[in-house]
Amino acid sequence: MTSFIWIVAALVLIGVYLSWTAGRLDRLHTRIDAARAALDAQLLRRASVAQEVGTSGVLDPAASIVLYQAAHEARQAEEDHREVAESELSQALRAIFAEEAQLEAVREAPGGEQTVAELTAAVRRVPMARRFHNDSVRAARAVRRHRLVRYLRLAGHAPFPLAFEMDDEPPAVLDDRSAGN
Repeated sequence: MTSFIWIVAALVLIGVYLSWTAGRLDRLHTRIDAARAALDAQLLRRASVAQEVGTSGVLDPAASIVLYQAAHEARQAEEDHREVAESELSQALRAIFAEEAQLEAVREAPGGEQTVAELTAAVRRVPMARRFHNDSVRAARAVRRHRLVRYLRLAGHAPFPLAFEMDDEPPAVLDDRSAGN
């Protein structure tokens, strides 16, 4: 009789562990979805502000075209090309704002200070949102790699989480940590 009790207790403990692990995995996938939505919002915000700067007429014509085109491509990119398009926008921002003169031209335009503040906030928030998303992905991958999770298919039909890899380094003139948000 005592061996039966021990077997039942072991099965209950295993069931509780499996239920806890499945719940944890579900929470991690929910966190990934929320982090991805936040990342998408930050990327869209950055592209929108960049597109606004590109069409404002305060930059020289070549810089305006490059910035507008990169921002437009980032906003319209298909999911499988999104990382490349966002990286190209980062590179365009760094190339255009490599010189302080371009930033000063934006600042001197009507509403320029606010535009610079928005652009600075947008380019600073993208790396944070991407890091948060990728940390969530890393945590879910770690749980999904356990044998028991794989064998018992505790992840259900959820796709394997993928990190968002892109060049998100902001232009040096916009990476001033003392600038306001």
